[in-house]
Amino acid sequence: MPSVISPNPNDPRVIRTRQLIYDSFATLLNTMDFNSITIQDITRQATINRATFYAHFPDKYALLEAFLSNAFTELVLRKIEEQALLTEETLHTLVEALCEYHESSHHCLKKYDSLALIIEENIKLQLEQLLHQLLSRSNNTAGNAALQTASTLLSWSIYGVTYRWNKEGRQEPPAALAGRLVPLISGGVSTLNAPDTE
Repeated sequence: MPSVISPNPNDPRVIRTRQLIYDSFATLLNTMDFNSITIQDITRQATINRATFYAHFPDKYALLEAFLSNAFTELVLRKIEEQALLTEETLHTLVEALCEYHESSHHCLKKYDSLALIIEENIKLQLEQLLHQLLSRSNNTAGNAALQTASTLLSWSIYGVTYRWNKEGRQEPPAALAGRLVPLISGGVSTLNAPDTE
């Protein structure tokens, strides 16, 4: 494929075309397995040509990654204030937002199981990056290794609990789940204030 100049992401036409591609991709994911979807399926559904698709994404895997990141931003990142610190309130918001993300992903993607590992890896990575930012703002005494370890631990824990909550039929409201989970998380986070022994 010849190299293509990336479109200006702030151009309203580019934004509209990307949204059209995302919407078409979501429609296809709701009716087909990801592995069966072709670029031709996407371009036909979006009523664009292949060159337009390739101007935005090099392949369907890049589209999937961008699609998942976009969904995570819409459902999770926008609920956390830009300069937020890692507080119990922020953790409550994060747990509830992850519950909403899982619920939304499950409804949108009929072939959810075939994408589960890709989705899981994508969410955990984005969640880890977010938690690292929150921890870094909240704690200036812990070393980077401790912050990175805590970010990984928290992201996997929050993802795992909210994933299980969704998979087992959402037996309690997200706020109740957050109410049980946050005290467990908060205890571990408070130990980061201890002197670093590295």
